[in-house]
Amino acid sequence: MKITESCFECLLSRIAYECDLVCRDPEKTAEITEKCRNLLTELCREDRAAPQISSRIHRLAYEEAGSVDPYHALKAKDNADARNACEHLITGDMGGFRDLCLAAIIGNTLDYGSREHTVTDNLALHFRNEFEQGLTIDDTDEILALSDRVVFFCDNCGEIIFDSYLIRFLKDQGGSHVTVVVRGGPIINDATWEDAHTAGIDTVCDVLLTNTHGIAELGYNPALAPEELQNAIERSSLIIAKGMANYESLTEIEGLPPVAYCMTVKCVPIADSIGGVEKGSRIAMLRYQ
Repeated sequence: MKITESCFECLLSRIAYECDLVCRDPEKTAEITEKCRNLLTELCREDRAAPQISSRIHRLAYEEAGSVDPYHALKAKDNADARNACEHLITGDMGGFRDLCLAAIIGNTLDYGSREHTVTDNLALHFRNEFEQGLTIDDTDEILALSDRVVFFCDNCGEIIFDSYLIRFLKDQGGSHVTVVVRGGPIINDATWEDAHTAGIDTVCDVLLTNTHGIAELGYNPALAPEELQNAIERSSLIIAKGMANYESLTEIEGLPPVAYCMTVKCVPIADSIGGVEKGSRIAMLRYQ
């Protein structure tokens, strides 16, 4: 998916937000945002997937703000809140793939990457309300049938706690081999190697990889991907892609194994790209590319 006009201002609003997390200086935030606006104007002339452009902008903002991980405190809080919530929300009668997939998709709402979306301040209540509504697009039966060898692209902190229950099901009930992929460096509130270990993901999956060699990059960029990850994708029977950045990047790549896009749709451009859904939809959508 390419960047749209509405993505432009949305991204700059996220830059201002993360600068405020660490700078607490309106003039400094305005200065950094303007530098990012200038770079974004240049990059939008290039034929690149939206996450590649967004990643460049976030890396510039972090450098200018003097922070490697502006969301560090928020990520730790979201992981703790999600762990506490899951202890009460993921119950014994929620044992099937569809239920656990829906739970992980609701967990995807823990995302600070879109100005159109506000992270809930009552995760348990939000979860119960969303769970009652179910999946807007439900390809879970077809997804499970392809899950012999899975590459699972994680998205956000907090969300990865919900993901761990789904991954454990794939391992224990589905007999799947699961390779989990997190970000190679801190970017927004996305899960990194350290976050995955904190969440215990490394004890659930077969292999834990990063999407880059230490570079803060959203989604999947083949030019930056470690060879081990590229090989895992080639050998896989299915990619499970959580969240919007993974959707935006993977939909630009042909010749992949079947991809299950699992996310809460948090902005209108993504909803329009999918077609037939509204913002707020919960989708488990299988596509052959």
